[in-house]
Parts: sequence; C-alpha cells; structure tokens
Amino acid sequence: MLKNALGLACAMTLVTATANAAEDYPTRDIRMIVPWGAGGGTDGIVRKITDLAEEPLSGTVYVENIEGGMSGNGLIQLINAKADGYTLGALTYDSVITVPWQDMLPGYSTEEMDLIARITSEPDAIIVPADSEYDSFEALIEAAKAEPGNIRAGIQNMGARTHLTLLQLMDATDADFKIISYPGGAAPQKEALLNGEIDLALTSLGDFASLIEGGDARGLIEFTDVQSQSFPDVPPASEHDLDIQMGSFIILAAPAGTPEPILDELEAAYQQAYESDEFQDWLVDVGVTPNWLGRDEVTQWVGTTQEEIFATMEELQEQGILD
Repeated sequence: MLKNALGLACAMTLVTATANAAEDYPTRDIRMIVPWGAGGGTDGIVRKITDLAEEPLSGTVYVENIEGGMSGNGLIQLINAKADGYTLGALTYDSVITVPWQDMLPGYSTEEMDLIARITSEPDAIIVPADSEYDSFEALIEAAKAEPGNIRAGIQNMGARTHLTLLQLMDATDADFKIISYPGGAAPQKEALLNGEIDLALTSLGDFASLIEGGDARGLIEFTDVQSQSFPDVPPASEHDLDIQMGSFIILAAPAGTPEPILDELEAAYQQAYESDEFQDWLVDVGVTPNWLGRDEVTQWVGTTQEEIFATMEELQEQGILD
C-alpha cells in the first residue's frame, strides 16, 4: 500500500510540475533547428514565420542551421533533444521521405517527433532559360521524344525529390532526358542554367523567383493541380492531363513527448503568425504557396504521403527506373 501511495504521489508531482512548466512557458529562449544552410528557401521561410511567432509566444526563438546528410544531421539533434518545448525543428521533403526511404538514419521515424504544423508547400516545376527554344511544355516533351537523351535536365540529389519527379514525368510522357545532378540544391542549378550547362532545371518556381522576375528564366509547368498566385503564367500539371503532384513542404516539429499544453501554445502562436497579412503577402512575393495543416491533420497527412510516395518509389524500382 505504501509503495503504491508513493508511486501515485510521484506521478501527481510529475504531472503538476509539467503543468506548471507549460503554464509558464517559455521561460528561456527556444531553439529552432533548420537542417539546411543559411540563406536557402527553407531557412528564409522558417526565419520569417518564427520572427512573427515570437510576439504571441511572448518569447524569443533563435534559428540554428545544421547542415548535412540531406537534413539528417539536424534531425539527429532534434529527436535527441529534451522534449520540453525548447528545441524545435523544421522538416522538409527529405526529412519525411528521402532520409527514411534510404535508411540514412537507422531506426529513424517521424514518429520520434510531435508534428506541430505544415506551413507551406512548394510544387516542383520545370524552368528554362528565357531564350530557350522550348516555348511551351508541349514543345519540350516533343523534343525530348524526338531526341532521346539529348536535352539536359538539372535535378538536385540523385534519388531525392526532384529526381523522382523527373522519373515520373519521363514514365508518364515517354520523354527521355539526360539527367545531371547538382547536390548543392537550387544555387548550383541556377548557375548551370545561366551558363548553358543544362537546358532545364527541375525545382520549385520559388527557388528561381529572382531569375524569373529578372527576365532570365521562365517556368513551363508546375507539378500541382492548383494554379499558382505568384506565377499565374505557369500552368499546373493538371491542365496537361498529368497526374503528377510533387514538391517540397515545410513542417514544424518538436521531439516526441513534448507536453500537450506546450504543443498547443506553439501551434497557436505559429498559426497566428501564419495567418498574418505580413506573412501571407511575403509568401506571394517569394513565390511560395501557404498551406496550413494543424497538429492532427499534419500527422495524418505525413503518414498518407509516406505511404503513397514509398509505393511509387517501390514501383519505379521494380520497373528498373529507380536504383
């Protein structure tokens, strides 16, 4: 009896301490891990919404960039951090799909995190130089069929998102491109496109927004079923009867086991920041689609997305299209 009473007392003390900590949260600076380099698209978006979330949180959130391992290095620090609300992280496509698919972190799963919200989605797109001979998506596909392997397509990491998007396009249209990989992301893709190393780049329109707005590049198609407000001249894939919807996204997360009241407070603060005119207008300016999902919805969405994309990748492997 005494042992049971002591156990109950300890449990009640722990619950009370957790509740008090959540009520006072935050009492110190919060760390936000961005598993990509400073100055990139993910970094800019996370910094912007985090700055706006500080006011409703009544606290300070600082961003720390931890590069490497296709987001894996940052993920390790996030999932191993204390689940007290003082370490958060930003997840992208690679964090949710590439890292677990390629088993880059043995034993890693998104279940090791409490997902707070999805804030944006960025469909992949095909971008060509402004003076490209391909004035439409149809013209590009016709040329790729007529000259198999001659048109140079610049993707990012082999086996990652942009590679998968291109493979699906080739499978759906019977077009054949020469695939060139630029693991450094959009920056080397931009340089390659401007220098004539490649005939097209495959990434988000937002990654190339400065070149498109400057008249140095243009988009031919965006792999989504929704017309972009930022790039109204670029048609979605659905207008070409293509059922390809691929792209990146940003999800905010905390280590699994973070107290529910703290997760609720973080979700509310980031949702307020997300819904602000300042953030919404800024996203349009940088060419990114706002796409909010709260805690319950984003967890279900991640599970469904993993299931669908993993099935697609397994099918491509069976066909010998994906190694």
